[in-house]
Amino acid sequence: MDTSAGTAMYPLHRCKTIHLVRHAQGVHNVEGETDHSAYMKPEFFDAQLTPLGWSQVIMYNFALDEFMGLQVDCLREHVKRCGLAEKVELVICSPLMRIMQTAVGVFGGENYTDGVSAPPLMVENAGNSGRSAISSLGSPPFLAVETCRERLIESDEDTLWLPDVRETYESLAGRGMKFIDWLWTREEKEIVVVSHSGLLWHTLRLYSKECHPTVRHEVSKYFANCELRSLVLVDRSMLGSDTSSCNYPGKGPAELDLPSDEASKN
Repeated sequence: MDTSAGTAMYPLHRCKTIHLVRHAQGVHNVEGETDHSAYMKPEFFDAQLTPLGWSQVIMYNFALDEFMGLQVDCLREHVKRCGLAEKVELVICSPLMRIMQTAVGVFGGENYTDGVSAPPLMVENAGNSGRSAISSLGSPPFLAVETCRERLIESDEDTLWLPDVRETYESLAGRGMKFIDWLWTREEKEIVVVSHSGLLWHTLRLYSKECHPTVRHEVSKYFANCELRSLVLVDRSMLGSDTSSCNYPGKGPAELDLPSDEASKN
């Protein structure tokens, strides 16, 4: 009998669902698309979203025959329509402006109203966006995490890495792997991560290198602006220690666990 099945099973309590999102179009993307060196300009280090990044516009790439760049308002409607908005237990994001704008714009509450007890997640006109304040009412918790930010640049203010050396792609991917491992210290099972194209791409290339080519492409292809990609994270290294909340042992108390022939007499 051939036991090399093309499918696999794994305990549910050793899995998490992670929804990865790249930020919407930032002002740095506009210039960087024609001049890649523009990404190194100091004024773009913490770029905010463009009006297009906030808008409901969907761009269609006829060469690739696919939709590209779902922007914040449109992605917000999508996560509501597909039911994801009701499932998310935690939103983790990079601490940079364009990431937080995307995360709050998609997964935050409705427009903030003065006098409501819930505080705003985003103040009015954050990052010169011209947008109304967004409430935390009805939204999942948000957590800004340094380790899921973009590839680090030279900076005397950055104490986590050498100030005179830009982070290598290998180091970036390694940081991404450690970040994903850190997710297992969280109790939430349905987590959104809003981050940057570089971190997502290099990290997912490592994770998918042993997958079937079709799956590897699905997992690790380059992210469009404001793209959402949902994946199942499996704890193969026993990083987590949670027990299942759904499994049931069956039978009864040990003293009532009789042999089948004895049980049949009762």
